[in-house]
Amino acid sequence: MSKSDRLTLVAGGAGFIGSHLCRMLLEAGERVVCVDNLQTSRPSNLAMLKAYDNFEFIQADITAPWPTSLITRAKHFHRIYNLACAASPPAYQADPEHTMLTSVVGTSQLLRLAEASGARFLLTSTSEVYGDPEAHPQREEYRGNVSCIGPRACYDEGKRAAEALTFDYARGGRADVRVARIFNTYGPNMDPCDGRVVSNVICQALSGEAITIYGDGSQTRSFCFVTDTAEALRRLMESDDIGLEPVNIGNPREMTVRELVDLVVDMMGRPAEVRNAPLPEDDPRRRKPNIDRAKALLGWEPTTKLEDGIRSTMDWFAKELGDEVRVTAKIDTLDRHRRPRRAVTETIREVAAG
Repeated sequence: MSKSDRLTLVAGGAGFIGSHLCRMLLEAGERVVCVDNLQTSRPSNLAMLKAYDNFEFIQADITAPWPTSLITRAKHFHRIYNLACAASPPAYQADPEHTMLTSVVGTSQLLRLAEASGARFLLTSTSEVYGDPEAHPQREEYRGNVSCIGPRACYDEGKRAAEALTFDYARGGRADVRVARIFNTYGPNMDPCDGRVVSNVICQALSGEAITIYGDGSQTRSFCFVTDTAEALRRLMESDDIGLEPVNIGNPREMTVRELVDLVVDMMGRPAEVRNAPLPEDDPRRRKPNIDRAKALLGWEPTTKLEDGIRSTMDWFAKELGDEVRVTAKIDTLDRHRRPRRAVTETIREVAAG
């Protein structure tokens, strides 16, 4: 297969991180095919990508049978990135069945496609596989502390299962695989109402609302700017001799949620009211990646300072929302992200029959 015939498939490419990765690959001259069901993506993300001549979009769900437009060119895929899954708690808890199916059935289908085409496969997993960690910072060999029956299990356990399936393909000699464990990522193209801490805090601050802190704000997170995350994924895909090991992708700078709120308020230049709400069930108390493996294998570490990234994200949200828009992070996003129950049931039946 000539280089001009090669295609890169990005599942979930119209989403937050996926859209940045697609643009990075497109600007490098790759021919990108994006598959996305548009469940949690923003129309503006897709519009941005469609401006490139070497971009193609196929609306499809990776848990359902592949459309003909994808199957007929399967042999042309030489890289397959799997970023397809709702990633914010309100979105993935809105339809836990579909979340689990996306991680397990969807990953299985993409791995079979990689096996058939001889493509290298990259799974984007998550720091949530560590659960509420008892080891700090989190290294890749840490096995985690995850509740398998809690409200976050559809995502946490789904990703753990996807990792197991991915490495089983590698051990069986069926596919050349990579697994990235992504820690909290933020930046332009985020959904203002996705329920993640950075978007919540910034949008509430911009709208003049009281900023919500869940718990007492002492829980920690480590925030990585989205272009740094996308670059790490690209390097991981192209790196050889990775072995059967996942790679943490994140920023090791740890801070409390309260410190993030103080930073945003300080950048806004005006005081803001803060209100406390109950801490969600199974919410991790601490989150900080050890990225020694990424440094050694990929020559990668984040280059965007948190203050610069937050400023860029605030500017993007301010432009995206406009002065006339009043956004609230108190919106119940479950209905917004919920898939029709009948559609999910039909998907399960189709997968089982196929």
